[in-house]
Amino acid sequence: MEKVIVKLDNISKKFNTKYVIKNLSLDIYEGEFITLLGSSGCGKTTILRMISGLDHVTEGKVYIDNIDVTDVDPTKREVNTIFQNFALFPHMTVEENISFGLKMKKVKQEEIDKRVKKVIKLVKLEEFIDRYPKELSGGQQQRVAIARGVVMNPKVLLLDESLCSLDLKLKRQMQIELKKIQKKLGITFIYVTHDQDEALTMSDRIAIINKGVIEQLDTPQNIYNYPKTTFIADFIGESNILQGEITKIKDEITEIKINNNIILTIPNNEKDVIGNKINILVRPENIKVSTNVLKDSIKGIVKDIVYDGSVNKLFIELDENLILKVNTQDKIDFKEDSIVYLKIEKNNVVPIRGKKNEA
Repeated sequence: MEKVIVKLDNISKKFNTKYVIKNLSLDIYEGEFITLLGSSGCGKTTILRMISGLDHVTEGKVYIDNIDVTDVDPTKREVNTIFQNFALFPHMTVEENISFGLKMKKVKQEEIDKRVKKVIKLVKLEEFIDRYPKELSGGQQQRVAIARGVVMNPKVLLLDESLCSLDLKLKRQMQIELKKIQKKLGITFIYVTHDQDEALTMSDRIAIINKGVIEQLDTPQNIYNYPKTTFIADFIGESNILQGEITKIKDEITEIKINNNIILTIPNNEKDVIGNKINILVRPENIKVSTNVLKDSIKGIVKDIVYDGSVNKLFIELDENLILKVNTQDKIDFKEDSIVYLKIEKNNVVPIRGKKNEA
């Protein structure tokens, strides 16, 4: 059985008279990389700050390694935080920045040297130990901040949008590096971001936060492929969210009518009832498009084309007020206002049966 290293027990946070977090519970396991993902103002950073002790918990309890730390001073908790701006000391070298916390705790110099040498090697900064922050690139500064955090041997490392200041290429490189470092160390990482790509790339689990509530807690694969609510389906990745009506249930198939003349099918579910409205998700990359007629295909007209390097993004009108986004890597010279045919397999049609804020 996995060990719970951080337990949030029915915590709430109120600023003045307004709750920004309300009755939230979450178990975080030892050695996992979990991401709190949500849009700006959803409460994810507030949750992180309550774990670190920088924000007081209005109601509920915070446990770290089975110890109640709800009212424990931030400096006494076995956690470290890496902030957005890295907060490196400009007048200190890489080595001095990394060793600073250990010196403040009066760790013996021999132990400091041993730990610093180990983490500098881990983050690949051996040749930069005598440089100052201004002499480092953004990615190198990021690695110094990580090294300074992990050298303290915390039970939990908290990262608040720690890659947001990096350019896109460097950010993607650091996502891979950060995950590798986390796995080598075995330390629990709790990462806060609004960037879904970061969350999907690095996380063992993702908690989608919406208005202070966990809307879904799951693996990246399940979050992407089986969102529980329309909010999540729309928030994660590119999506076509369609509203339809269940018109037929036969054997293991449920038929759904979209608008007046488009029929899609999904695997049968005991909750399906003829006449019920239902939202469905179809990812743009899961739609086959052709200039030739396909069996059981849907006819459409190309209204717009966006070239995005590896894919063509097509916007295809199927009916009045119904346009589907389709992503294809096929080397076909699509033209605006041309007729195309779409094929959507039933396994690529995902019903969204959960209610909003259901976790």
